[in-house]
Amino acid sequence: MINLTINDIIQLNMSLAENKKAFFDYEILEKYEAGLVLTGQEVKSVKNGQANLKGSYITFHNKKPTVIGMHISKYKPAGKLPDYDPVRTREVLLKKKEIAYLQGKSQEQGLTIVPLKVYASGRLVKMEIGVGRGKKSYDKREAIKKRELKRELERAGKE
Repeated sequence: MINLTINDIIQLNMSLAENKKAFFDYEILEKYEAGLVLTGQEVKSVKNGQANLKGSYITFHNKKPTVIGMHISKYKPAGKLPDYDPVRTREVLLKKKEIAYLQGKSQEQGLTIVPLKVYASGRLVKMEIGVGRGKKSYDKREAIKKRELKRELERAGKE
């Protein structure tokens, strides 16, 4: 029998950073789980919730996927780190078949690969990435209308 506390369960799959803007700007077609190559102090900083995915995207350099624009703040207890770049490009870990498939999708017109969220899976830091198609401004207005209507219905249901 396994004895897990609530903190252990939360730690197993805890969202550390989300890219809410990606869900607003893109229609997410497919989602994948990927690993991240981080330094030790970056892992500690991410687990403290110091990561920001806003405006980040995934590109391919020499058939290796990399995330560009992901901001990870400096880990404060690490002391002085004079050459630390919080927005450096970081390698994304995927299977070969997934890399080939996503590289093909990134070449298609109108499709972009965006990071959706960063979470802890056990002691590892993982990233959920998605293949997205950009929304037009009228699609965004429809999403806002649906969200407002849903809120009004919930308010009416409570009363």
